[in-house]
Amino acid sequence: MINGKKIVVVLPAYNAGQTLEKTYNEIPFDIVDEVVLVDDRSRDNTVEVARQIGIKHVIEHEQNKGYGGNQKTCYDTALKLGGDIVIMLHPDYQYTPKLIQSMAYLIANEVFPVVMGSRILGNGALKGGMPMIKYISNRGLTLIQNVLINQKLSEYHTGYRAFSKEVLTAIDYHANSDDFVFDNQMISQIIYKGFPVGEITCPTKYFKEASSINLSRSTVYAFGVLGTSLNHFFNKIGILKSKRYK
Repeated sequence: MINGKKIVVVLPAYNAGQTLEKTYNEIPFDIVDEVVLVDDRSRDNTVEVARQIGIKHVIEHEQNKGYGGNQKTCYDTALKLGGDIVIMLHPDYQYTPKLIQSMAYLIANEVFPVVMGSRILGNGALKGGMPMIKYISNRGLTLIQNVLINQKLSEYHTGYRAFSKEVLTAIDYHANSDDFVFDNQMISQIIYKGFPVGEITCPTKYFKEASSINLSRSTVYAFGVLGTSLNHFFNKIGILKSKRYK
């Protein structure tokens, strides 16, 4: 705990058997109270590894629900466990668990209710091996989103995020997609509700075992991002009334 706030780390897992233990071992258990792993019907030994290394809360989806569907289970479980601060960490070791403390302290001390680990600040993305086409796409989409959503974030596409309980209970994340665009829809909801978002520099690693989506799914994601930003904009000016922003 920090300042009496219970900290829960959630791991949305899919075929993370090779990297899970290394990720888990770097979690700062001096402040983290619970770890939840949700396995989205992996085809490898992710669940077996999770149990072997001692993760107490291991949830197995009976069928693959997608990246967004996995996160819904993660956050539902974290809130049921009484989490005051919930941190999503990918178990593929692309993001370092060593930033959990910094992210949690910012929320526990009421500096920000949401903190994201940005790969763009400090050139962490390119240094970590992000393919140039992904970097350019990230920068282009972020520019458009900042204009439509009226923000100045360095990126919207990081998978390293920390939330206060108040934020998670104020938005209807179940109204979002079960696919990769879930992340984008969720941050749109948070901004729409007026919660400020903090960012910290996050180094990242691109390697064979780290998760990544292919070109076709990346294209679908990009169009989903643009659709989310336009939907946010039209709801903000009163042209649309989407369930997502209620």
